[in-house]
Order: sequence, then C-alpha cells, then structure tokens
Amino acid sequence: MKNNKKDTAKPFLKWAGGKTQLLQGISDRFPFKSTQKFIYVEPFVGSGAVLFWVLQKFPKVEQVVINDINADLITAYRVIASQVTELIEVLQQWQDEYHRMDHDPEAKSDYYYHKREQFNKRISTEVEQTALLIFLNRTCYNGLYRVNTGNRFNVPVGRYKKPTICDAKNLKAVHQALQKVEVLHSDFEKTLQKALTKGFFYFDPPYKPLNATSSFNSYSNFSFGDAEQERLKNFCDQLHALGHQWMLSNS
Repeated sequence: MKNNKKDTAKPFLKWAGGKTQLLQGISDRFPFKSTQKFIYVEPFVGSGAVLFWVLQKFPKVEQVVINDINADLITAYRVIASQVTELIEVLQQWQDEYHRMDHDPEAKSDYYYHKREQFNKRISTEVEQTALLIFLNRTCYNGLYRVNTGNRFNVPVGRYKKPTICDAKNLKAVHQALQKVEVLHSDFEKTLQKALTKGFFYFDPPYKPLNATSSFNSYSNFSFGDAEQERLKNFCDQLHALGHQWMLSNS
C-alpha cells in the first residue's frame, strides 16, 4: 500500500537561539486550535522551528509571512522554495567529495576553507550560495553561524567524520512546506504591512547579552541593541492597539 503521508519539515540549518527545545512551551501558550484559521507572521524566522511546527500543526492557517534581516538565510528559504532540485544536486556532489577525503583531514580542511572563501565573496548564483551556506553550517565548528562586521563568515572547520551535508528528504519536505509562505527580507516593522486582517505575530528577536560574553547574537552584521529592543516593544504595543495577537521569546 502506498504511503501518502507527507514528511514533516524541520529546520535545515543549525542556528543560534533555535526554538526546537521550546516547542512544547510555545504549544501550551499558542492561542489557536488546530482547526482554526488565522494569519501567522514571524518577523525573526531564524531556522524556522516554530514556522515548521505551525505549518504542520495548523493546516488551515490562511496566510504565512516570514522575515529575517539575514540576507543569506532569506536567500536560502527562497532557493529551497523554488529551486530545491538544483540545490540538492550541488549538495550531493559536495557531500560525496567531502566524504571521499575522510582519510585526509588536511584535504578536508583545505576543502572547507576554499568553500568558506567562496561563500564570503558572494558572487555565486543563489543556488550555489545557499549550498555553500548549508555546507558550512554542516561542517563548521559546532554548526555555528557567525559573521564579523564586514559580513564575512569566520567560523573554523569542525572535526566531523561524515556529516550529513545533503539531507534531501528534509529539503524536499521544507520545499513543500514553503509553498504557502511569503518570504521577506526587511526590517521587522514592515511585516505589519502584510497582515491585512488581524494576525498572530511570533517574535524570537536577537537576544540582548546579559554581559560581554554570556550571549551570542552575531548572526548578521546588523546590531540589535537597546534601541532596537525598545523599537520592538513599541511595535508590540502597536500590534496590540490594532487588535493583533503576539507572543515573544527572549532571554
């Protein structure tokens, strides 16, 4: 008998502040039932753990809008939504090449740093740039995405034996899930323009460090300091005044 059950999409990147571990708490506080219709807006989508949970749990969601200030991340969402076959082909080739170097750690390291330099030049096609992002995410130290003020990815190589660089099954599931999602690359306040009727906004903004070393938020070359946190607070007040609902996760 043919199994028509769709694969469940999950985050395709490791990401600082990912919300997979908090989904139960978010679920307990979510203001809708699975049978209800609503508009969902996520202005800081990150790796999309909550997004993919919403898409699976609430099949009647009418409109879904995601946004992030990180251009590399948003390009990846758009490529997976529209060119997943081409992306998988590139990633599979690179995975095969990388795994063939298992006996030669120095060659693997050279391969990684070549890909990192390619990524930082940002002159590749969108498909290849996204493949580079995923490759680096799967092979760098701790799966960490970090850029400096010049927007250069600067994480060293990791020491994984045979990392899964091409998760074709999940990429196809993400592709299917994203077909009903509008993907934005803008300031978080501009997402309000997309909620034509009362919607639900989920915020997971960059965290304010508790001290100089306790937190990490260099996932883009844009800062998110006290002024931005205050602006976000005012934006939430505006949403409330307009009749929208919202939820926020923060440190």
